[in-house]
Amino acid sequence: MDAPTADEALAHVAASMAEPVRARMLCCLMDGHARTATELAAVGEVAASTASAHLAKLLAQGLVDCVAQGKHRYYRLAGAEVGQALEAMLVLAGQPRPRFEPSTPPALRQARRCYDHLAGHWGVRLHDLALGREWILLDDEEPRGYRVTEPGLDALRALGVDVDAATGARRRKLACACMDWSERRPHLGGALGAAWLQAMLAQGWLDPDPDSRALRVTRRGLSRLERLLEDEST
Repeated sequence: MDAPTADEALAHVAASMAEPVRARMLCCLMDGHARTATELAAVGEVAASTASAHLAKLLAQGLVDCVAQGKHRYYRLAGAEVGQALEAMLVLAGQPRPRFEPSTPPALRQARRCYDHLAGHWGVRLHDLALGREWILLDDEEPRGYRVTEPGLDALRALGVDVDAATGARRRKLACACMDWSERRPHLGGALGAAWLQAMLAQGWLDPDPDSRALRVTRRGLSRLERLLEDEST
């Protein structure tokens, strides 16, 4: 079968976006946060089976990605170019970009343990910092995995992270993207994520809640985190 022409390919993509339920799902995902099929079914006001059929079409068209984590499957936009296309169409439609409104309790949303690594707002911020500064890079051979660069090893050592223990860990990924259930964006998992959390606990940046997985950011920790992140966007 001949490959579709440019105008035919455009028509296929536009048709996938134009269906009202799929359009609502795509707009919902524009905030950069992943969602489950159940949540997207609620957004589209359809049954779970109908939502799965719509998501299959979006996956086939390359408009969304599916990330499997444990028993959950999270859907997100396939890339920045999809978001940009949707943004442009919303401008033409005269509609504002949708916002993500989390329902997680504030203490758990700010910082908490995800098994043995940092999750929540601060976990996502540190993941983005490490990726943005190229301390970690995507590993083409490991799905959702990262490799650690030499500058990254040096920077993390300077932060007190026991990178030697992390790199020497067996039967475990060194570093990987772990979908954050409150932020719906990745935080840093794997042996490196665990070692980074231990360093922050040892230095008094975080104070564990004895009755939950929540971690309180101390005054010292807030100062250090703000200093570390102050040039994040530069």
